[in-house]
Amino acid sequence: MSKLKSLLPLLLLFFLEPVFAQFTIDASLRPRFEYRHGYKTLFPNNIDPATFVSQRTRLNFSYKTEKLHFYLSPQDVRVWGDVPQLNVADENGVSLHQAWANVLLVQNLSLKLGRQEIVYDDQRLFGNVDWAQQGRSHDAAILKFEPNNTKIHFGAAYNQDREALTGNTLTKKTYKSLQYVWLHKNINKVSASFLFLNNGLQYIDEIDESKNETRYSQTAGVHIDGALNKFKFSSNLYYQFGKDIANNSLEAYLISLEAAFKPTKNLNLGLGGELISGNEYGAPKDGKNNAFNPLYGTNHKFNGFMDYFYVGNHIDDVGLLDLHGKVSYAFNTKSNVIVNFHKFFAASKIDSDLSKDLGFELDLVTSYSITQFVGVKAGYSHYFTSEGIESVKNNYDGNSNNWAWIMISIDPVLFTWSENKTTNK
Repeated sequence: MSKLKSLLPLLLLFFLEPVFAQFTIDASLRPRFEYRHGYKTLFPNNIDPATFVSQRTRLNFSYKTEKLHFYLSPQDVRVWGDVPQLNVADENGVSLHQAWANVLLVQNLSLKLGRQEIVYDDQRLFGNVDWAQQGRSHDAAILKFEPNNTKIHFGAAYNQDREALTGNTLTKKTYKSLQYVWLHKNINKVSASFLFLNNGLQYIDEIDESKNETRYSQTAGVHIDGALNKFKFSSNLYYQFGKDIANNSLEAYLISLEAAFKPTKNLNLGLGGELISGNEYGAPKDGKNNAFNPLYGTNHKFNGFMDYFYVGNHIDDVGLLDLHGKVSYAFNTKSNVIVNFHKFFAASKIDSDLSKDLGFELDLVTSYSITQFVGVKAGYSHYFTSEGIESVKNNYDGNSNNWAWIMISIDPVLFTWSENKTTNK
């Protein structure tokens, strides 16, 4: 009888399974005022600067159990005034940013399906582009194997315009298909990742539809993060090959190295450099393209906040050498200030008679937390030009180029419910 009593708890654990469930609703409201006088490109003569308020509104629903995580995030993105006050219908900006389910198949192995953000490492090749009010998300499937200190992800996506009876041509400005593998390993204070991406872009022949095809490029490389006492460092090394959409042979690379030093609790100093290969005179030649494309990364995070490079621009151009520094200081737990410096050079020849100097950028950003769910950020950037950047941007007007903004983020948690119980297996 005593033996049976001792076995009873084990029998109960076998036949009863603990169940955890959590449901959360949170929201995001983010209006941002911008003054653009040379943002993304040099400011032309006889044109007024742009001023506007854009706003992103999201409502996020999350339901999570031990074996399922379901997430839904509809959003509205607009510019104040783009819909009249008495408009009977709002046709602008409403979309579904995320709608996915992550299903646990067996221990450490799960499958994530649906519209989702894909974010890896420092977001150099895959990022959510959160600065953009609309953000970036993909319709994709990701198989995840994540044992202790190791992550292996296999991702795939295939895009089409619509359900159809015939034809397979994608006309929208996105990739046709992609497949990738991402491996990540943590070892003490060092983490390393390997990424291989097969990226397919749709080529469309305007005369002969039968010649439409998907042309694939491949990107492979590593990202490393490390820490040693008060020092931190990170590095990227990527190589790009295969074919671009114009059927040129790709031979391109990206190399970066950054180091940060924290001499005091409130002060952080950083130095770094990034070299992105490009084409001489700004265009592919003789069927070869030497310009690296960072593809689906959060490019606003890199190469200056004024977005002169790789934010919808500077693709297949002369490349970039970015030597940069950073000083950040936290006044307290609620407020800080960040100053970034960037000195830019072309990675390849701009013109036989021009220096590779692409100018200098200064970025200043400050932030303050008003409450737990409310914060404000403001920034000012100034671009100091050179003959090289005037040639690359095809503007010789000699105007000053600056950009200022202020943004309020309101991110409340509206509702949270959780339950722990046991059920029969």
